[in-house]
Amino acid sequence: MSLRRNSEIESIQGNEGTSIKQFFHPHNTLEGIGYSLAQFTLEPGKKSKLHQIKSSEIYYILEGKAILRADNEDMELEKDDSAYIPPNTKQNIENVGEGNLRFLCIVEPAWKAKDETILE
Repeated sequence: MSLRRNSEIESIQGNEGTSIKQFFHPHNTLEGIGYSLAQFTLEPGKKSKLHQIKSSEIYYILEGKAILRADNEDMELEKDDSAYIPPNTKQNIENVGEGNLRFLCIVEPAWKAKDETILE
């Protein structure tokens, strides 16, 4: 078993413009999992850079309101909504709420820098 406390995880700045707390990833988990789980934060009015990754993703909104752009489709998301993003999808997410947007992102197979391309 492995425990990760939110209060003990340092935030890093993501290449796509978000603040990230990496909860579980093969490089920091003893069990050798094949996916990654991270919490992202985006301030009001901000959006992530258009990007794509080779892995599939699931976003789960913890708080806030967002527009998720995935290829040619826009989805409105709010607290407790989730969205599946297929591999190689051109995507970004925009905070359209008044407070911070916080969401979990599960990436399978686990996120790797070499698998992500920033498109803008």
